[in-house]
Amino acid sequence: MTFPALYNMARRGRLNVPIVAIARAGWTPHDFEDRARDSIETYGGGIRDTKAFDHLLRSLHYIDGDYADPTTFTALRSTLDSVGSSAPAHYLAIPPSLFGTVIEALGRSRAAENARVIVEKPFGRDLASARALDRIVHAVFPESAVYRIDHFLGKEEVQNLLYFRFANSFLEPIWNREHIASVQITMAEDFGVQGRGKFYEEVGALRDVVENHLFQVVALLAMEPPLGIGDKALRDAKERVFAGVDRLAPTDLVRGQFDGYRSEPGVSPDSDVETFAALRLHIDSWRWNGVPWFIRAGKELHVHATEVRVELKDPPQRVFADSEPDPGESNYVRFRFHPEIAIAIGARAKIPGEAMAGEQRELYLCNEFPDEMTPYERLLGDALDGEGLLFAREDGVEEAWRVVDRVLTEHGPAHPYARGTWGPVEADRLIAAHGRWHDPVVQDTAGPVPLA
Repeated sequence: MTFPALYNMARRGRLNVPIVAIARAGWTPHDFEDRARDSIETYGGGIRDTKAFDHLLRSLHYIDGDYADPTTFTALRSTLDSVGSSAPAHYLAIPPSLFGTVIEALGRSRAAENARVIVEKPFGRDLASARALDRIVHAVFPESAVYRIDHFLGKEEVQNLLYFRFANSFLEPIWNREHIASVQITMAEDFGVQGRGKFYEEVGALRDVVENHLFQVVALLAMEPPLGIGDKALRDAKERVFAGVDRLAPTDLVRGQFDGYRSEPGVSPDSDVETFAALRLHIDSWRWNGVPWFIRAGKELHVHATEVRVELKDPPQRVFADSEPDPGESNYVRFRFHPEIAIAIGARAKIPGEAMAGEQRELYLCNEFPDEMTPYERLLGDALDGEGLLFAREDGVEEAWRVVDRVLTEHGPAHPYARGTWGPVEADRLIAAHGRWHDPVVQDTAGPVPLA
């Protein structure tokens, strides 16, 4: 996604710096340009603006070298000097096992002076490794110069959630334990590991999308109003959330594995790696005490959709004979991230006729952004501009790992589930005391999306 992001930045007039790329590929500069063109054609929707693409090509510089070879970084320092880059942003689009090697080499070569570093997830594999990596990073870069990318935070729909929460006054009075019964977050994928079995064996669903992507959504939903205005105040409020989240116990987690996963290339024939995870969180704060948060994510599920459903408590008094809804039919607020960007409110409304009877209806708002920024375009641009709101910070990362650290090793077996279902039945028991899972419904046509 890097070259499409840079091309789109050029198309919008936001690419005004030289791009220096380092790889051990044996390429010539012409080969490198072909790689950029192929990436944009294949993954970026094609080259529609030749002037922007030409501008991107003129900005490119290529160094062929090994990350373990000090001369590679000597060449980088020389190239930075030649292009007049006095405050570079080093984007580590490399395997996580090389983060420490490259950061230390940047420091030794003086390429880290007055610079920023942009680090891809995963930032560690557990709490201990995240802290160890932080020590390496901070030996070279101050925390203010570290930008930990979680591309999920760069999505338009995730930012829409943050904006909706704090730009509207009607939500805040009910956004607490007095009015909210529970919160559900579902990230369902209707495909498998897509040939990445070896990679998935090392991470699993909990590390791949829950501890980072979906925990960031929890933070945006649960954060307190910021103390003041501006990105720093918002970021402070977001990062503080996980300091109040209880550490997960094995009984708070259900793991699953879709039938056939063990036959994937690179997967162990007796693998216990989870392709599905469902968990229950508790936030120990004045606002959220007693409100359970349920998260589930998995592959080979029934649909491809990501959404949040905030269940509201029932009215305190039954005024009409049918005003006490069936289980799972309470009022709710729903945020859909994929396949469309939508915000909906579930409420009961009277049906036509003499009887004072009603039915569950949904007030629905769908936003369409035909030329929205891609996550990487937005995040790389923000890192170049020094804007840190959409990046994970050291304290938040370590607290998120603290929450899941125990269950990374202390957990039950991965329960089998059939492809095209909603995961193992054991996940239903996790939520049973508070209702049921609400499965996202995906329609082929635009418009209101009813929930089952």
